[in-house]
Amino acid sequence: MSLGEETMLLLFVVVVSFSLASSVGQTEPVEDSWYVAAVYEHNVILSPEPRGPSSRAAALRHMQSNLDIYEQQAARAALQGAQILVFPEDGLHGFNFSRSSISGYLETIPDPQQESWNPCTEPGKHNNTEVLQRLSCMARRHGLYLVANMADLQPCPLNTAPSSCPSDGRWQFNTNVVFRSDGQLVARYHKQNLYFEEAFDTPPQPEIITFDTPFAGRFGLIICFDILFHTPTVTLLQKRVRQLIFPTAWMNQLPLLDAIQFQRAFSLGANITLLAANIRSDRLIMTGSGIYTPTSATYHHAQKGDPEEGRLLVARVPVLDPLWVGQSVPMEEGAVWEECHKESCSAPPETVSSALPSSATFVSSMMYDSFTFVLLNETEGVLNVCDGTFCCHLQYQRLPPGDSTELYALGAFAGTHTVNGRYALQVCALVRCAGLEVSSCGQEVEEATSKMDFLLEGTFGTRYVYPSVLVNKLVLEQPERLETAADGRVTMKHSTMTDGLVTAVLYGRMYHLDNE
Repeated sequence: MSLGEETMLLLFVVVVSFSLASSVGQTEPVEDSWYVAAVYEHNVILSPEPRGPSSRAAALRHMQSNLDIYEQQAARAALQGAQILVFPEDGLHGFNFSRSSISGYLETIPDPQQESWNPCTEPGKHNNTEVLQRLSCMARRHGLYLVANMADLQPCPLNTAPSSCPSDGRWQFNTNVVFRSDGQLVARYHKQNLYFEEAFDTPPQPEIITFDTPFAGRFGLIICFDILFHTPTVTLLQKRVRQLIFPTAWMNQLPLLDAIQFQRAFSLGANITLLAANIRSDRLIMTGSGIYTPTSATYHHAQKGDPEEGRLLVARVPVLDPLWVGQSVPMEEGAVWEECHKESCSAPPETVSSALPSSATFVSSMMYDSFTFVLLNETEGVLNVCDGTFCCHLQYQRLPPGDSTELYALGAFAGTHTVNGRYALQVCALVRCAGLEVSSCGQEVEEATSKMDFLLEGTFGTRYVYPSVLVNKLVLEQPERLETAADGRVTMKHSTMTDGLVTAVLYGRMYHLDNE
């Protein structure tokens, strides 16, 4: 999805991890239904001239330097008991290639659904597949499932209409590959939702790709920008896939879409496990990887001044595949959110939202969208703010000590985001403003000292609402309680913060309005 820098190994791993002892509406895993997952945040070694022509030999030398690091991290992960390891998007070749300059990095990846192939044990079966062979042998050598991202070349078949083929007669795809612990290639997924990726094509047909494992059942594959769209992500959820693999090259953008913020929010809102591996690049504001379940998070987010180096995360994860753990009751399409919160759906609401907006609203831009805001002028209170007919409600109490001059605002937005991607939203956001002027509300902030007990609520026109709480220096907190009601009302309650509030968000995706 974007750019990166150099890479180094990390000798000692320090990660942020939290868990929730009990979570409303969550199904406890059956006894011993656990596995060990690993993700690696990679400081990719870049090509010095990505726009210039590159021979196959030069491209291989470049990719081998990144593969050497992958090999070392696979060994480390295996020593810690990992059964599956995920590497990030663009981790082997980097960024900024043109369609022609990436040609030396391309390998034609066979479809595992059409043929059986172990590149490590059958290296002569396909030509020019050195990267596939090394990844396969890596998985085989260390005895783990391995997910990597690479560039795929596929010829346009003769029976394809010429108008649907690229002008050079071939497709180039941003691609996830999955290898079994014996080196067998078991899955290939082509990214559907590209993000300014000149070198790659959108596949002619959307792909919904899963693979099965002997230790945790089924996983689904997505890549970076895909996570914001119905296809393939929600389609996988509707097929009851509850464990997603997420290689990404995500540029952080506060207050709503910091990498770990949305990774956590998606895991909570969709009630799934998400294995997210990001690139590390200070220049591109890329960092933030994690292993998330509905009840726990193990993650890393680099701070300013941290060494620019890779980070391996390893965590014990409950199996969520319903078929694997014997939850064979059929689920209706779109019932993911209801299943997640079914116990709390019948609970009496803590408050009844008023559709009447509070006084003194103002409009300020947040991530290129015009949010309607109202300030939190008191140490405690009740506020409402609306964007059209969509309204957000807040009960809050600011807790001393803290910087009483910090300005906070409650914002609402309902509409279509159109900058750097087009997608329909309904958002309720409680944010710390960057300064003391109302025009600073919605700007990026990473630090805060003001703790707050709050109840944030909105009535959404979608069941897909992703909740997050981010505090000082970009630390995640688990909401104390999440509830949803039959009328679409979603409530997030939180107290006993460990640090000052940066942002609390209910991020609703109106997938059905994306094309309007």
